Amino acid sequence: MKTGTIIKSTGSRYTVLSEKELFQCVIKGKFRISAIKTTNPVAVGDIVDFEISESEKLGVIKRIHDRKNYIIRRSVNLSHQRQIIASNIDEAVLLVTLTNPKTYPEFIDRFLVSCEAYNIPATIVFNKIDLYNEKTKNEALSLFNLYENIGYTCFEISIKEKINLENVRQFLRGKTVVFSGNSGVGKSSLLNAFQPDYMQKTSQISDSHGTGTHTTTFAEMFIFSDFRIIDTPGIKSFGIDDFKKEEITAWFPEMFRLQKQCRFYNCTHVNEPGCAVKDAVRKGIVGESRYRSYLSILDEKDGKYREDLYKDF
Repeated sequence: MKTGTIIKSTGSRYTVLSEKELFQCVIKGKFRISAIKTTNPVAVGDIVDFEISESEKLGVIKRIHDRKNYIIRRSVNLSHQRQIIASNIDEAVLLVTLTNPKTYPEFIDRFLVSCEAYNIPATIVFNKIDLYNEKTKNEALSLFNLYENIGYTCFEISIKEKINLENVRQFLRGKTVVFSGNSGVGKSSLLNAFQPDYMQKTSQISDSHGTGTHTTTFAEMFIFSDFRIIDTPGIKSFGIDDFKKEEITAWFPEMFRLQKQCRFYNCTHVNEPGCAVKDAVRKGIVGESRYRSYLSILDEKDGKYREDLYKDF
């Protein structure tokens, strides 16, 4: 029996790294049934035990070690099921661009909510600062300060101009990192900048739509000299659908810190009087965009969207 780490998943076969050697492995049907209810029982980052079949020269995965954490998204094809993107993560890095294409605050917040829920430290990296105009600079500064004040580590970089890349690399040293973001923000380009030997296909941003096309089909772990990076497909939506409504506040750290100051212990921060969170939003202590994201997720739980909840902010 051998033990190794899943570094690539293509749906039916898994590449496992064990003692600096790569093995192609599969799982048996019975294993799928006994695994947790997701579209993929084994994910990149998983530690597994496997046996090698001499006749088929294929490894058979027998056991998945307990995960310290993982991150999920809704399945692309099966909306009511979930897909584990990666597991055993030391840092989740969200690559963000404010132009070509634009990453919206609600997307950032949903990423951070998922990371908070699954106990994964999160970092935001703002790319393409070389494309900023005066308006974009102000927007970037506002978002940078917003998330740093909450407690998230943030970087500003330009992959094209090679600005601040070494600072990010030093921060990642010794970690297993999951890289995420909308298509076209530069995930594969950043991997190429860190280690040109691991050339990934990159695509041109559509001039007409300002969006990128997916170039990463499956998650994959890249072994660098000083850290490991898990590159993921472009992410449309995260697995926040399995959270309970009353848990949502806990995943917004700046709001959770104010929870005890609300008049009611079970305050939802929507219509209740004496709400410390709503008061903090009015005073600019809690970001308006963050509160909007919170309401959006809350409304999603109710299966509705109420514009009247936003009118005062």
